[in-house]
Amino acid sequence: MKNPNDRSFTDRQANSAAAKKALLERFKARPGPDDPIMQQRRAEREAIAAARAAREAEKAAIRAEQERLAEIERLRREEEERIAELAREAARKAEQAKRDAERPRKVLLEAVQYAQMRAAGKGRR
Repeated sequence: MKNPNDRSFTDRQANSAAAKKALLERFKARPGPDDPIMQQRRAEREAIAAARAAREAEKAAIRAEQERLAEIERLRREEEERIAELAREAARKAEQAKRDAERPRKVLLEAVQYAQMRAAGKGRR
């Protein structure tokens, strides 16, 4: 059974042609590239693009400056660590020299104490 609301092929074909014609008219009604409104829009887009490029360049300059400062800070910290290591090494060497200087005295003192102990032990027998 056919639906009474069904349209015939010619109705559908006519509607399709009308839609295509309306779309073509709408396309033709658009302003061309030499239209003042289109030129104004193009100028606005170019201004926005130029401003965006300027912002990106500024951000890149700021980023480069931050990286430079970070590198300077890293070098400063490395230099401080190197100086601290040299100071620790000098303190260690000074402590070692102090121990080395006291060693003969300490050895001599131990030898004297040992000799006194031995001599005290021999006298008791």
